[in-house]
Amino acid sequence: MKLYNSVIRPIVTCSCETWVLKETIINKLLVFERKIFGPNNESGIWRIITKQELDEIIKRKNIINFIRAQRLSWLLGHIERMQGTRMVKAIYSWKAISRRPIGRPKTRWVDDVRKDVQKLKSTKLEDSCPR
Repeated sequence: MKLYNSVIRPIVTCSCETWVLKETIINKLLVFERKIFGPNNESGIWRIITKQELDEIIKRKNIINFIRAQRLSWLLGHIERMQGTRMVKAIYSWKAISRRPIGRPKTRWVDDVRKDVQKLKSTKLEDSCPR
């Protein structure tokens, strides 16, 4: 587990703050994570680890949640505090003059981060509501 947290995950998620998480990428990353922890050899018999066992091993801190946390910390921790003259801040706050092309729009990074914030707000509300 220490090797995974200190070497493997940082290499895989290098510059993940700028990624748009599509369903195909999410599935590929989750499959990668399952392969890293791989089959388990218990008493000479190989068997595949279930999702529940993997959640117990990584304590529900899977690679997707790590990427979402990195993106939010990058946005709220770095970009929002930057001066308006910095290039990254200017690109982040830039609004296009032209219209988007016809058809289904591509998922934008900002839309993906907004969705993450909404999920975070809804889980905070669920945690704070008495049952």
